[in-house]
Amino acid sequence: MGRRRPWVLPTAGLGLAVLYLLNASWLAHPSGRLTVLAHRGAHQTFSEAGVTDATCTARRIDPPAHAYLENTLPSVRRAFELGADMVEIDIHPTTDGEFVVFHDWTLDCRTNGHGVTREHSLAALKALDIGWGYTADGGRTYPLRGRGVGLMPTLAETLAAFPGRRLLINIKSNDPTEADRLAAYLHAHDPGGLSRLRVYGGEAAIARLAAIAPEVAGYSKGRFKACMAQYLALGWTGHAPRACRRGVLLIPQAQAWLLWGWPNRFLVRMQRVDTDVYVGGALRLKPRQSILGLDDPARLARLPRDWRGGVSTERIDVIGPALAGRR
Repeated sequence: MGRRRPWVLPTAGLGLAVLYLLNASWLAHPSGRLTVLAHRGAHQTFSEAGVTDATCTARRIDPPAHAYLENTLPSVRRAFELGADMVEIDIHPTTDGEFVVFHDWTLDCRTNGHGVTREHSLAALKALDIGWGYTADGGRTYPLRGRGVGLMPTLAETLAAFPGRRLLINIKSNDPTEADRLAAYLHAHDPGGLSRLRVYGGEAAIARLAAIAPEVAGYSKGRFKACMAQYLALGWTGHAPRACRRGVLLIPQAQAWLLWGWPNRFLVRMQRVDTDVYVGGALRLKPRQSILGLDDPARLARLPRDWRGGVSTERIDVIGPALAGRR
């Protein structure tokens, strides 16, 4: 018969108690208030079913309820009016040193132009009708044609139109030299407001941007995955891994409970390292891995009580007004 060890159970119990207290959400008190990230701004909605990187979403829109086109100044303005605290935009460099705000790698889906977006001059891009390709009935009608002529803005125009407002900028490539160009561009056009910006994109581009413009927080899919893996392994200690620091985290709502200290303790830890936390919708693994927006008002009731982080949505027209009273 082995020797009795009466200290084992008390020690284990003490360890579990310490682990609980280190990660007890109710003992943490995040600062700030609930905020909303509007992906695409106010835009034409479409079904996400089967969407891949090659899908032309302009050709599968729902019947239009308004004339807003994503990545335009009216779209961003309307998103802020509907309650967004930050709006996501996409950018491409031009052949003559500018940056334009536009989603697609090529022009053929949404516009009456052709070819790779970044292989055109600003003047050529400004002349396009960016509402040209939108159809809700398989191409029988194009209700937004003629409404998007000249509406592709430059990044400078967007920064100037919304001074002090927060923007999440998507670099559409993984080219580190593009980060160099963007950093120089931002310092030239908004030198005093870089802290309001967040940037995401490819690994090499974001790593380069962090090195040359540390005041602009950034993230990538690789950095997000590293943050989640390291936090799940070590977060119980209260440690915020380097990959989690100074960035943006989009957390799928159904899996959020897995995070140590969720919700309040986790949020406090991320706030201490200057990282924004947004709750999104479902985690989609196929045909491409992504976290969808939290777009169903019924799911707002599942947010933690007194949540002081963010909500990421594709439907600011629905979620913004639904959250107005709660905020």
